[in-house]
Amino acid sequence: MDRIVELRKLLEYYNYLYYVKNEPVVTDQKFDELMHELERLEAEHPEMFDPNSPTQRVGNDTTNEFVQVAHKYGMMSLANTYSEQEIRDFDERVRKGIGGDDVEYVCELKYDGTSISLRYEEGNLQVAVTRGDGVRGDDVTTNVRTIRTVPLHMQGEDYPAEFEIRGEILMPFAVFNRLNEERLEAGEALFANPRNAAAGTLKLQNSSVVAKRQLDCYLYYVPGEITLTPTHYGNLMKAREWGFNVPPYIELCHNIDEILDFIHKWDVERKNLPVPIDGIVIKVNSIRQQLQLGYTAKSPRWAVAYKFKAERVETRLLSVDYQVGRTGSITPVANLEPVHIAGTTVKRASLHNEDIIRELDLHQHDMVYVEKGGEIIPKIVGVDVEKRVADAPEIEFITRCPECGTALIRHEGEANHYCPNEDHCPPQIAGKLEHFVSRKAMDIEGMGGETIDLLLTKGFIRDIADIYTLPSRREELIGLEKILYPESYVMTSIPLGKVIYAFEIGMKNISAKNADVLAEHFGSLAKLAGASKEELMAVGSLQFPGDREKSVNKILEYFRMPFNEPLERLKQAGEVDMLPLDVVIYALDIPGIDFHKAGLLSVKFDYIYRLYTATLEEIAETDEMSREDAERVYRFLQGKEKLIRKMNTLSVYRLQERSVDNLIAGIEKSKQRNLPEFINALGIRYIGETASRNLARHFKEVRKLMDATFEQLTEVEDIGEQMAGSVIRYFEKTENREMMERFLQYGISGTMQEEEGESDRLAGTTFVITGTLSLPREHFKAMILKAGGKVSDSVSSKTTYLLAGENAGSKWQKAQKLNVTILTEEEFNTLMGS
Repeated sequence: MDRIVELRKLLEYYNYLYYVKNEPVVTDQKFDELMHELERLEAEHPEMFDPNSPTQRVGNDTTNEFVQVAHKYGMMSLANTYSEQEIRDFDERVRKGIGGDDVEYVCELKYDGTSISLRYEEGNLQVAVTRGDGVRGDDVTTNVRTIRTVPLHMQGEDYPAEFEIRGEILMPFAVFNRLNEERLEAGEALFANPRNAAAGTLKLQNSSVVAKRQLDCYLYYVPGEITLTPTHYGNLMKAREWGFNVPPYIELCHNIDEILDFIHKWDVERKNLPVPIDGIVIKVNSIRQQLQLGYTAKSPRWAVAYKFKAERVETRLLSVDYQVGRTGSITPVANLEPVHIAGTTVKRASLHNEDIIRELDLHQHDMVYVEKGGEIIPKIVGVDVEKRVADAPEIEFITRCPECGTALIRHEGEANHYCPNEDHCPPQIAGKLEHFVSRKAMDIEGMGGETIDLLLTKGFIRDIADIYTLPSRREELIGLEKILYPESYVMTSIPLGKVIYAFEIGMKNISAKNADVLAEHFGSLAKLAGASKEELMAVGSLQFPGDREKSVNKILEYFRMPFNEPLERLKQAGEVDMLPLDVVIYALDIPGIDFHKAGLLSVKFDYIYRLYTATLEEIAETDEMSREDAERVYRFLQGKEKLIRKMNTLSVYRLQERSVDNLIAGIEKSKQRNLPEFINALGIRYIGETASRNLARHFKEVRKLMDATFEQLTEVEDIGEQMAGSVIRYFEKTENREMMERFLQYGISGTMQEEEGESDRLAGTTFVITGTLSLPREHFKAMILKAGGKVSDSVSSKTTYLLAGENAGSKWQKAQKLNVTILTEEEFNTLMGS
């Protein structure tokens, strides 16, 4: 259908202008209208399905295993240098290698993400492959299609029939910070850095989640075997014409001085970039000279990477909090005076354990040195003892759990402290629930961390068995909600981005995203107010629906207005990125409310939404507040609903009817899980997936497992004394035995289901899997286990077979020495009868 084809081309072009060129030509509303039209037409004409349609960028929730794909051109790594002298040595080697001819270099930024190779056929994206081992990588095409800066179709008409381009998948700082704030508030482990977060996101098996993570893609290399132009720079410019997101931070250099100037410039400017970098890449521009120089076994001789030194800043330690992990481990976290480092504002740093605190000799309110280096989660690397406050007390590690008050323990030989109250400590209960519903356990869809937290908070569940009472409470669950309090900052302050957004600085209805970008970039209202036009234009992550310069001028006009009373009042907060509530209330310019009375209001109502929703009587109860003043405040706030809602720092998590029905369906489906998954779901210490399967096969029924003796347990294959003791202790607890009875009453069979694929075809055999196979190793492992065999991680005299794919290494050699039978994938399939 012509209209479908037309819409796809149009939307892809608008997408390119918005995300790659940063030059939108249509409003978001118009773009959405066209997208909805395309969605409707595609639904009416399923025969027109195309995986590269713009409608497919949102991803789906289908779980797919990643298949390994061979690279057409090998993906090599670059040699690293760390000094200017090493750069000079590289230049000498290059000039010598090309016989003293003139050489031109291309200097680029070294992006800190995960490498990707994109292959196109007839202009359409066919496959996206990770680096892997350089020879083969994972096919992540479905996930890469969700990235807006990756073209699904090449633009123009002069592109080759087959084309490959390489670059980096990146997570922008703004997205990374937002995700970590969300994880922090949910009590989840933080991403270590944007690189790890990008790599982990790319490997998620739910592309709809990938789409929400808002990854970016910068492209910087066309393999030299593809001859587009005589130079590397020319290839990139050609790729840019075809719609690829080739970054603008590229310079042609003709000598060492120009290269060093480029390095020095970006060593300073890197903190202003929207994405992380960790160095500079220098490449010989001429393709002919590249081929002349060739390669070593690991890297090209015509390119080198210069790595930046870790950035270090000094800031003040404000306090130390202690977080309880899902397994009860206690992690100390330093709260810092906000400081800008490597592209982000740092407020917290993990201290890992008590030993680290002791080694640093931390005292309260110390001035500390913070580094990021390659790790974006910051770490404290030292203390300025000379600036220590006199008689400042040492930081003492806590002795009791901050969540439940139980005395902490520390096992001999371990660095971490633990809370032993695993059955009643709230974070540990949540951890047990999350494990119970996970994919390799009971696999209950629709029960993520946020839902678990809501159900715990509202008292719907207290333990894992309570999950099976939820289907009978459907009507109560629909509409169940809780306010998500922002635990990452005190309630008496408001993020600068919220204030900018609420006061509509610069232009009517400035987007929340732009407001956050401005707040993150400038760090305080005073710095933003004093910014020049050039500084505002240089903030690359600002996105406007119309002319960029015109939009920036509107921002400047706001800050240059005479008698801008609200702005002057807001600037009283000083150099902070969290504005105190009293300053914000004062800036609202409520008739009759001076700064003193604004302060009294902020004390009584500790966040803006409580003040906005207060009754007249509640406002009148404020200290020193007359009835007349209270009425003025009340009337003013009723007329400023839009502004207050924008400043509201709270959000609500609510269960909708569809979500509840999906959750109930997932719970009912989980009752069909086999005994191995059920035992694994219980979360018995030391009993993992393999041990659960061995116990299930041996005892066949959960009641027999509950009553097993220590001697009976140690008779089970691969169940040692530690595991057996853990099972005994688990079922010795009355509450656990009662919980098992409840499970059986709720419909879980508690018996081994023969039809699940159990057989004895491979009984008594032990496999080790190595090398690159056509499918993920989990696929072959599942086949072996279902056929009664065992899978081990290491080759020994007990190994029956080594299943070896391509690039098998030391395990293959050891199997040969021990005369272990080595199977190819084809031979394994023959053995299995398939």
